[in-house]
Amino acid sequence: MLLVSGFEAKIPVWHLVGGKDPINESELIGDEPDDGYPVLLEDWIKTDGLKCLKIKLRGNDSEWDYDRFVEVGNIAIANDVEWLSTDFNCQVNDVNYVNDILDKVMNEHPRIYGMILYVEQPFPYDLEKNRIDVHSVSARKPLFMDESAHDWHLVKLGRSLGWTGVALKTCKTQSGALLSLCWAKAHGMTLMVQDLTNPMLAQIPHLQLAANAGTIMGVESNAMQFYPAVSEPEAKIHPGIYKRRNGVLDLSTIGDVGFGYRIDEIDRIL
Repeated sequence: MLLVSGFEAKIPVWHLVGGKDPINESELIGDEPDDGYPVLLEDWIKTDGLKCLKIKLRGNDSEWDYDRFVEVGNIAIANDVEWLSTDFNCQVNDVNYVNDILDKVMNEHPRIYGMILYVEQPFPYDLEKNRIDVHSVSARKPLFMDESAHDWHLVKLGRSLGWTGVALKTCKTQSGALLSLCWAKAHGMTLMVQDLTNPMLAQIPHLQLAANAGTIMGVESNAMQFYPAVSEPEAKIHPGIYKRRNGVLDLSTIGDVGFGYRIDEIDRIL
């Protein structure tokens, strides 16, 4: 990737496949928005050149979760997507729930299994109250903490339970993310930077953290899925930050002063 001011200027970007998102025409019900943006997953992939998909699952319906993962995986293969991750949304309490799904995918769809880069937060985020030994899951695929990674003390606890990675979020405070990052790196854990839909100026420090952190694969960024028009003033100055092109975001317009927002150039009335 091209380097600018010491960090990667172009980074791979993940698309969120929501649990209720239509992924094929049979799931359309007729009231989808007609606003010029894609609706179906395949159209998102083609429009934005996506190579990385994060799949939201239910965590309480193993048959649905398996079928959904395989269906998205087959669409990914047909459209040259390279990586998948799966998010069980903190709903799982038994490691066998996750292990059984992973093993079934591995046995019946080995190519899809090989595309799984990591598994995200299947278990309740309050690790102190839910001290589940997850080594059997992380022995299959890298296992990333999400909501539970807002405090480095919890990252330390998570590592002792078998978690192998940390998903950082700037919305949990920049300082907290940096402290968790430092502890995780010092103890051999891998990193991701994930979204909670960061529009407008919030997108810039979010991407800067990902560009500097050394993540396992780019950054999750979904504001362009849910609020594509709200960041138009910022996008005029930073077009590559608010539009996914060829599966990447381009940070090369970030300035050298402060956080590089170039806020004086942005016609935003707050």
